[in-house]
Amino acid sequence: MAYAHSDRPVAVIGGGPVGLATALELHSHGIAVTLIEPRMTIEHRRPRAKTTSARTMEHLRRWGLADRVRAAAGIPVEWSNRVTFCTTLTGEEIAHFDRVLGLDPDRGTVAEAAQQVTQPIIEEVLRERLAELDGVELRFGWRAIAVQQHHDAAVVTIERADGVREEITAEWVVGADGARSVVRQAMGARLEGATGGRPNVNISFRSLALAERIRLEPSIHYWVLDPAAPGVVGPLDLEGTWWAISTGTAAIADEAEAVGLIHGLLGSNEIDVEIIATDPWQARMLLADRYRDGRLFVVGDAAHQNPPWGGHGFNTGVGDAVNLGWKLAAVIAGWAPESLLDSYESERRPIAQQTIDVAASNMRALPIELGDPDLLADGRRGHEARERAASVILATKHAEFHADGLVLGYGYTDAAQAQAPVLAEYRPIAVAGNRLPHRRLDDGRSLYDLLGRGLSVIGPSERVEPLRVAAEARDIPFAVVDGGPGIVLVRPDQHIAWSGDDVTDADADAVLDAAVSGFAS
Repeated sequence: MAYAHSDRPVAVIGGGPVGLATALELHSHGIAVTLIEPRMTIEHRRPRAKTTSARTMEHLRRWGLADRVRAAAGIPVEWSNRVTFCTTLTGEEIAHFDRVLGLDPDRGTVAEAAQQVTQPIIEEVLRERLAELDGVELRFGWRAIAVQQHHDAAVVTIERADGVREEITAEWVVGADGARSVVRQAMGARLEGATGGRPNVNISFRSLALAERIRLEPSIHYWVLDPAAPGVVGPLDLEGTWWAISTGTAAIADEAEAVGLIHGLLGSNEIDVEIIATDPWQARMLLADRYRDGRLFVVGDAAHQNPPWGGHGFNTGVGDAVNLGWKLAAVIAGWAPESLLDSYESERRPIAQQTIDVAASNMRALPIELGDPDLLADGRRGHEARERAASVILATKHAEFHADGLVLGYGYTDAAQAQAPVLAEYRPIAVAGNRLPHRRLDDGRSLYDLLGRGLSVIGPSERVEPLRVAAEARDIPFAVVDGGPGIVLVRPDQHIAWSGDDVTDADADAVLDAAVSGFAS
């Protein structure tokens, strides 16, 4: 059966942060979108992701939402950018790292610093923004149960909690529907890889007295190395709400056991603890063998899953959303060929594999591995044990908390990859495939704020004229940023499409062709 050209250009299945980001990216390019998500409301008891990277914050800035996210966050970005390793939260410091996870607000290499903020808050901000926009249909309370694609459209069967079903058609379907993705199943794609390491339990809790009892410097993470209670604890806000990971714990029988685990991490049984929620989990290192099949795509957890160590999970998914979103928009609007869509997988899948590998490496030195009973000993024995542990921590954990190379430095070409992005150091290099190196203008604005929604060119206005004329003739949205000695052509996702010293009328179309074909496709 053939379906007529749909009045829904794109249906996004799944309304977590990655699905919401996909809808926002599409809308920012003028593309109507329908989003299907079974949850009517957002649960805050389980914070899930807590680190929104500097790169994701740059995308939020593109959508006009960076300030909204910071205002909604429970912890101001300037409160702390430290991670502390300690015996217990009320015990002794062993080592610490500063300027972690991109939280330093004074860096000129980024348009936005990272932000500690829970996933539910991110989702609320994105939902609220989408609800304000024309051209966005939000179908909360509906679950996708089947997807079929045809030569000119795809059909999604959705079901409400009361059993009512409906079929919707769309030109393209994006599966942001998680580990059990209906879209991935419809593609015939499979996740490859394995679970990793020992089990863990997340615990969210309240404690009004805890902050006053901690003698350590304010930190976003406290890594507890007491072998009797290994794990990680951190604040969710400055009003007494906390999160914890009890590493090596398979399950929690009841609230009393949860309280006991928290008291062990705190190093005191005399601190008030109210359990909010518990959530057992085990790390997964999984990657879909395909990201596209015809009119169907997967993004985020539907495409890849990695251990949370390093805070890259949903941020990688937002990168997927932006990469696929602008390309779908360009194809739908007619200024890029459909073959551009093949570059989504060839560009983003290697980044997901790289992120999985880095997170797996981070997982090799968790509190259980780093712990030692002597760390809690008195006198010389304890002092020497803590010195030994500090040496190991500083040698093995630095890259986990200073990962700008991974967050900002990944590239989509061999030349871009030559800067070794898996290393902690980030070296801004203006080559095709890389994120455009950021700088602040004399008036304090970000260079990124001058870029357009389509292609943008940075260079002397008279020398970029051939590109502007060629883009206009092809109806490509195009912005010119006057300045710089050379010419840099930038894609909507702020990655460099092409750079050179000069461009002529004769080769302008070839340069634009390269920009709308994607890398490694």
